[in-house]
Amino acid sequence: QVQLVESGGGLVQAGGSLRLSCAASGRTFSTYTMGWFRQAPGKEREFVGAISWRTGNPYYADSVKGRFTISRDNAKNTVYLQMNSLKPEDTAVYYCAADRGLRPVDGYDYWGQGTQVTVSS
Repeated sequence: QVQLVESGGGLVQAGGSLRLSCAASGRTFSTYTMGWFRQAPGKEREFVGAISWRTGNPYYADSVKGRFTISRDNAKNTVYLQMNSLKPEDTAVYYCAADRGLRPVDGYDYWGQGTQVTVSS
């Protein structure tokens, strides 16, 4: 069982930056791929990116590639989502998730409660 708690959301102007954090419980954090998803009002939840437990390499959706960076600190059981050059269309509730797969983009096993990110124009 893994419990996830996101933090760091808020209101930012277009072009600004935010860093989200996701703290995980448990002693096996390093064996989970950690993903970030988002859901905008009236839209389906979409994959943002993830960082593999096995390689430590992140991978991203095309919509955020070059602007967002995912990193993890296994000693702190925490994964981060650094968001730069934010756009109004990035406005959404952001969720972190954990999965035992190597490079999953869906079907994650555990989810956080989400944190709101609002980008004003």
